[in-house]
Amino acid sequence: MSYDEYDLTAALYDSVGAYREREEDVRYYLAQAAAAGSPVLELGCGTGRVLLPIARAGLAITGLDASSAMLEVCREKLAREPAEVRARVALELADMRDFELGRSFALAMIPFRPFQHLLSVEDQLACLAAVSRHLRPGGSLVLDLFNPSLAMLVDDSKTVEWGDEPEFTTPAGERVTRRFRVARRDLLTQIQDLEIIYHVTAADGATRRLVEAFRMRHLFRYEVEHLLVRAGFEAVEVFCDFRGTPFGAVYPGELVVHARRPL
Repeated sequence: MSYDEYDLTAALYDSVGAYREREEDVRYYLAQAAAAGSPVLELGCGTGRVLLPIARAGLAITGLDASSAMLEVCREKLAREPAEVRARVALELADMRDFELGRSFALAMIPFRPFQHLLSVEDQLACLAAVSRHLRPGGSLVLDLFNPSLAMLVDDSKTVEWGDEPEFTTPAGERVTRRFRVARRDLLTQIQDLEIIYHVTAADGATRRLVEAFRMRHLFRYEVEHLLVRAGFEAVEVFCDFRGTPFGAVYPGELVVHARRPL
């Protein structure tokens, strides 16, 4: 599993409106962290979209990511924070399937889909085992996933560039539009080869096209529950949004999943 493609787009990430304005999940994870207490572990922390608000709230947090480019952006942002915030944060370049941090946590969280980059049951269970090793007895795991839309999975119009997000501007003055494409799908293995395509226009009018290509596996509700039980977790709960609405109230909704390491 490689995240080298983020070398192209890490600098754009925080300017994307769909990420910048995605505040509901930040509030949710912040509430979960406040309830659990320090320290917190975030897998797939990226540029710190969730991590930094938690550190600002007074909680110690370790952020783990496999992309050095994303972590570099996070470090640059962290350097602009007050000393007391910086002191609460540790950043680790590591694979979420196999890491050893030498400490335990009250809460582990995997916000905004990175668990779906794990393409096999073996990888998923390896990740959950690593998380469990790092949780205190009774510690919690919270993650969110796409709840698969069956209609979207078979929509051939998604195999060509699509999307109508508004243009955004980077701090460097570049104008960017973002579109999407399903390059390949395998309904048997539940894996899609996806592309996020950035059309970038520089201040001098020069244009470039950046393609962030990656693979994701969609998981269904009971599949996630069974994985967690196989990995030794208990008290599994599933919600359809970040307000604690019971799963199934809307379709497709989200898969917001809570589980606990046994005491």
